[in-house]
Amino acid sequence: MNNQSLHNNSIRKFFHYFKVAVAGTEKNFTEGSINKAIFLLSVPMILEMMMESLFAVVDVFFVSKVSTNSVATVGLTESVIMLIYATAIGLSMAAAAMVARRIGEGKPKEAANAGVQAIIIAIFISVVTGVAGAFYAEEILRVMGGSEELIAEGSGYTTVLMAGNVTIMLIFLINAIFRGAGDASIAMRTLWLSNGLNIILDPIFIFGLGFIPAFGVQGAAIATTIGRGIGVCYQLYMLTSGKGIITVRWENVRANFEIISRLVRVSLGGVGQYLIGTASWIALVRVISEFGSEAVAGYTIAFRVIIFTILPSWGMANAAATLVGQNLGAGHADRAETSVWRSARFNMIFLAVISLIFGVWAEFFIGIFSQEPQVLANGAMSLRIICFGYIFFAYGMVISQAYNGAGDTRTPTIVNFFCYWILQIPLAYYMATYLELGPAGVYWAITISNSLLAVVFIRLFRKGSWKTTQI
Repeated sequence: MNNQSLHNNSIRKFFHYFKVAVAGTEKNFTEGSINKAIFLLSVPMILEMMMESLFAVVDVFFVSKVSTNSVATVGLTESVIMLIYATAIGLSMAAAAMVARRIGEGKPKEAANAGVQAIIIAIFISVVTGVAGAFYAEEILRVMGGSEELIAEGSGYTTVLMAGNVTIMLIFLINAIFRGAGDASIAMRTLWLSNGLNIILDPIFIFGLGFIPAFGVQGAAIATTIGRGIGVCYQLYMLTSGKGIITVRWENVRANFEIISRLVRVSLGGVGQYLIGTASWIALVRVISEFGSEAVAGYTIAFRVIIFTILPSWGMANAAATLVGQNLGAGHADRAETSVWRSARFNMIFLAVISLIFGVWAEFFIGIFSQEPQVLANGAMSLRIICFGYIFFAYGMVISQAYNGAGDTRTPTIVNFFCYWILQIPLAYYMATYLELGPAGVYWAITISNSLLAVVFIRLFRKGSWKTTQI
């Protein structure tokens, strides 16, 4: 077979596996090729997150056409919603780990039961926060610093989004249940459906169409709640229809407080990880703000570029988490470990390529968003320095998710706390001010702390204590 034939065969194989990944026809990830398993799980997860990122951009675009107060309302409300996101993400980590473990053990009924208990927790939390948030919407905006004019214009947005936060909780959680079971393609289709509807409904409810009046910024919240609500309906249909790996029956729909307590215990670590990372980012922005709005704008743009380009990395990291959970459940601890090292190596290769691209064309990517000289210079510098530690970051990202997939959310929380709060924030302030490096000091602190985090995770992971985590 000549080189051209080999090349054509590789292309055909790639598209075949891509089709299988999107269709979700492969169900067993505890045996066979590890490379194939990583690919089949990563692809739908990457596509899922791409749609989430696309919707975030489109949503802000439409809201920005209403007024400055509308954009500010979205920002202030999302600052509070972050607490709900933190709870949803933490509970999702616990549910995905427990479901993956039960599937690996060959116990789909128990996996379904674990998923239902997580849904019960989510509904309880979202009802309490939804009632309180909707009732005190104006006070929330006032506490966050909103002007009376902003509150008058935007409180409807906060009311609707808080009242409908159950859709946020459930869409995150049930997608995590699907991913833990190995049904990543269903999770992907859910977000494509819900966010696709959001994009269509946004301009309709914001600006009005036919018999639908123009709701202004409140329309964005209505569109989001309807879109995600329909997404949740699709999720519940797939959970109960028997078309997925796990099937929920009426016998599963009852509270099991022993499982609920385990889910809450594991989810606390996931909540901690999200809040630690979010608080660290806010602290770094505060340090950078001492050097002017151009520095903040440059860093913000660079950060958004970074987040978008590492979507494939998160896909591989989440694939590793699912493979760890399922293979530990199946008693294949060595296969679980191999899956993590293999995923981390693929991730390192990918991020090394991205680093080279950003190193050469940093100004081009920042210039897409701003041509203001100081913003462009700060953004390009931020992109180059932070990406300098991408190779280490690749390992830290995957291994952190591997711990979560094993059900050990405590270890990543502790490591994140020391690397971000104890090292990164003080180091950023010291390098930026006392060493007089300015914003560059903050960027170097990010690179140093992320690199140390990866080294710590590698050393801890090699010890293998995660293999005995009970969940």
